[in-house]
Amino acid sequence: MTADPVTEIPADIRLRSSVVLFMSLAAALGTSTIYPLQPAIADVAESLGSPITAIGLALAGGPIGYMVGLGLLVPLVDRFPPGRVLAAQFGVLAVALALSAAAGGAWQLGLTTAAIGACSAVGAGLSSVAGRLAPPHRRATTLGIVTAGISVGILAGRIVGGWLSDEIGWRGMLLTFAAASALIAGWCLMLLPDAPDAGGRGYLQTLRSLPRLLVRDATLRVAASAGALWFFAFCAAWAGLAVALSEPPFSYSAERIGLYALAGLSGILATRVAGTWTDRVGARRVILLGLALAGVAAFVAGFALTNTLVTLVCLALFDAGLFAAQVANQSTVLAIDPAAPARFNSAYMLVYFVGGSLGTAFGAAAVEWFGWPVTAMITAAAIGAAVIIVVLHTPGRTAT
Repeated sequence: MTADPVTEIPADIRLRSSVVLFMSLAAALGTSTIYPLQPAIADVAESLGSPITAIGLALAGGPIGYMVGLGLLVPLVDRFPPGRVLAAQFGVLAVALALSAAAGGAWQLGLTTAAIGACSAVGAGLSSVAGRLAPPHRRATTLGIVTAGISVGILAGRIVGGWLSDEIGWRGMLLTFAAASALIAGWCLMLLPDAPDAGGRGYLQTLRSLPRLLVRDATLRVAASAGALWFFAFCAAWAGLAVALSEPPFSYSAERIGLYALAGLSGILATRVAGTWTDRVGARRVILLGLALAGVAAFVAGFALTNTLVTLVCLALFDAGLFAAQVANQSTVLAIDPAAPARFNSAYMLVYFVGGSLGTAFGAAAVEWFGWPVTAMITAAAIGAAVIIVVLHTPGRTAT
C-alpha cells in the first residue's frame, strides 16, 4: 500500500489520551452486550417457559443484528458528528437491553436481541473514529488501544454476564448493562469530538458503494479475505474446543470450560503491542509474525489437549497472534481513506464477521465429525492460507 498522505487534524478535534481510553472503555461495553445472556440460557428458558432451542434461536438474533449494524450504522460516523451518532446508538442500546429484561417470550427476546446486536457494532464505529482522527504516525497505536477494549468486551461479556445472572438474575443483569450503556451515551456527547462531515458522498451512496469497494480496491479485498480466514480459524478453534472438552474423556462442566477463555487475556496485551509495532515497522511484518505464532500454536494444541498447561499456553499464543494480526490488518484498512475510513471498515468487518460465523458453525460440527486434532489442523491450514494471501499481495491499491 502506498504511504498515507499527512492528514492535518484540527487541534480541537484531536483525540487526547484520556478520550482514547474512554473510547476503549466504550468499545468494551458496547461489544460485551451481545454476549451476557449466553451463559444464562438455561435460566432464561426456565423463566420464560420456553425450550432452550427457542431461546437459542432468539439469541441468534444478536449476530444477525450485529451484521446489520456493521453495514447500516458504522458508516454514519463519517457522515454525521461521531459523538452524537455513538451517543444515539448507546441510548438505543440501553433501551433495547431494558426491553430484553422485560421480555415475556422467546419472540420478544429475539427482536430485542437483534436490536442489541445492531447497536453493539459501536466498537467498529469507535475504531473508525480512531482511524480518522488519530495522527497517521500513531493510527495503529490508537487503534490498538480501542481494539483492546473490544477484546475485553468479547471476553468479559460472558464472564460478567454469567456472574451477574447468578447474583441478581438475568433480568437484573440486563438492566445493569442498560444503565451502563445510558451512562456511556451521556459521556459520548461530552467527550467525543464533533468532527465535521467527511463529505464526498451521501449515506445511501455510501451503502451502495460497499460491495464495489471490495471489487475495486485490492488492499481492502486482500485484507478482508485474509482476515476472514483467520477469524474463521479463531472461531472454529474456540467452538471446537468447547465441544471437545465437554465430551469424554474430559466431560468438563460449562463453568470449567469457560475458564479456558481466560487464556484470551493475552490477546488484550497483544493488541497494544501490535499497534505500537505496526506504527514502527509496518503492518505486513506484524501480520505475518502474528499469523505464524497463531498457526504454530494451533498445530501444537491439536495434540496437547490432555495437558492443560500446554493447552492454555497454546491458546494464549493463538489469541495473541491473531489479535495482533487483526490490529495491523485493520490499520491498513483505515488508512486507505484516512479522511473517511468508516465505509472501508464497514465492508472489511462484514466479510471478517462472515468468516467468524462460518468458523463457529464449522468448529462445533468438525469435532463431532473428525475429532479435535483434525479440527485444530484445519484451523492451522486456514491461517496458512491467510499467510499465503498476505505474502502474494503486492502492496498498493487500485483507485476507488
